[in-house]
Amino acid sequence: MVKLTFLGHSAFMLESPKGIILIDPFISGNPQATCKADDLNPQWILVTHGHGDHLGDAISIAKRSDALLIAPFELASYVQKSGVNAHPMHIGGGHAFPFGKVKLTPALHGSAVEDEHGMVYTGQPCGFLVELEGKWIYHAGDTALFGDMELIGKRYNLDVALLPIGDNFTMGPDDAAYAVKLLKPKVVIPMHYNTWELIAQDPLKFAEKIDPKITRTVILKSGESYTIDQ
Repeated sequence: MVKLTFLGHSAFMLESPKGIILIDPFISGNPQATCKADDLNPQWILVTHGHGDHLGDAISIAKRSDALLIAPFELASYVQKSGVNAHPMHIGGGHAFPFGKVKLTPALHGSAVEDEHGMVYTGQPCGFLVELEGKWIYHAGDTALFGDMELIGKRYNLDVALLPIGDNFTMGPDDAAYAVKLLKPKVVIPMHYNTWELIAQDPLKFAEKIDPKITRTVILKSGESYTIDQ
């Protein structure tokens, strides 16, 4: 059994018998967050790219909990300078971890950290394919629609796809609905919307665009969970 909890924006917590994984843990400063960063004690943290609303609290959580941070090479190198234990990967690469397998997918976006030195480039952004207890979860990261989502859908029997729908910085509802047609997941959960007015969307209208005979749409409020047990 895998329990998936939405933490607001694009942040998720995955719980399995092997442990706890955080993805893009933007908690502090996240108007959707219903928990505090100090409440989270993962063994692993996955970060899709360096923007503040995705890297978020990853460094402080990793240092406090001694979690392993998994990210594209340049971003992993950046966080290692802060004393974080990091595992670098890159697009197309996969690796087996104690909890299961991770594979990095393309994401059409940018990646940089704004710190005291200004804008620090942190390589290519990514999405994550995560295998837990025989279940496949796809966190698309911040991305535009791209044709190779069809290839992802053909090669992986996706139990859940986590897709941005906010528009402006990522796919909007129309493109995300088309992505669902390419990916063919059993369940789609929208993310990266309504955090700020600029990315305001109605998830119910997004759900209307999805064929329920193929994919079930699950809309989670921050703090709510979905269990993958079939």
